[in-house]
Amino acid sequence: MILSLSFIAVAATVAEAQTIRNASNAQVGAIERDGTVRDRSNAQIGKIESDGTIRNRSNAQIGKIENDGTVRDRSNAQIGKVESDGTVRDRSNAQIGKVGSDGTVRDRSNSMIGSASGVKKEWVALFFFFDFY
Repeated sequence: MILSLSFIAVAATVAEAQTIRNASNAQVGAIERDGTVRDRSNAQIGKIESDGTIRNRSNAQIGKIENDGTVRDRSNAQIGKVESDGTVRDRSNAQIGKVGSDGTVRDRSNSMIGSASGVKKEWVALFFFFDFY
């Protein structure tokens, strides 16, 4: 019985991870509901904590996303923003992309560059636009 419960726990954890795909629909990573970020081979490459702290694979703080969507680097400099509608802006306030309500990720020229469903749009933006991972 213990073995079957362990299997169920592992299966539930994998099921909670939301796949991040590129424009060719190939898996490039995953983000779990707890903010754990994984690469295409399922290795943990970082974490986005509930307070917005962004950590790398060594658990070092490499940035932060604030409640209003402001994105900061490890030096606390503002490097961009994710607006409530999913619009992503750089430090100069220029639009660099958008994460749609359907999970589609588009670049500044409106070309689809990827997708992710079931993940906070701010987290998806960190993955695609701000080079944290």
